[in-house]
Amino acid sequence: MFAERLLAVLSGRRPAHWMLRHTAGRAYDDLAWLAERSPLRTRGPLPVIHDVGYYVSASGALEVFARVAAGGRMRAMAFRLERGADGRWRCTAIDLGLRPGPR
Repeated sequence: MFAERLLAVLSGRRPAHWMLRHTAGRAYDDLAWLAERSPLRTRGPLPVIHDVGYYVSASGALEVFARVAAGGRMRAMAFRLERGADGRWRCTAIDLGLRPGPR
């Protein structure tokens, strides 16, 4: 599941480049920025995805959200998946409520 792969990067268990072929556009840059900060890293048990939901926003596009238990807190993780011309799904946006600085 894509959410689990994304969580592995955001918790520091995998490097950002592990997701390179699964992202498109600015999503990889945003993921790399987030991965440097490991916002879902915990000192205790590994973060766990509790719920996943989605909304079909357009043909070939999904807005996905997940609740993640990390370090005794529930966190939100949201991302957009779009189906490319080759039929593969790629992440085109990621949001954890953190914002990268100016580019």
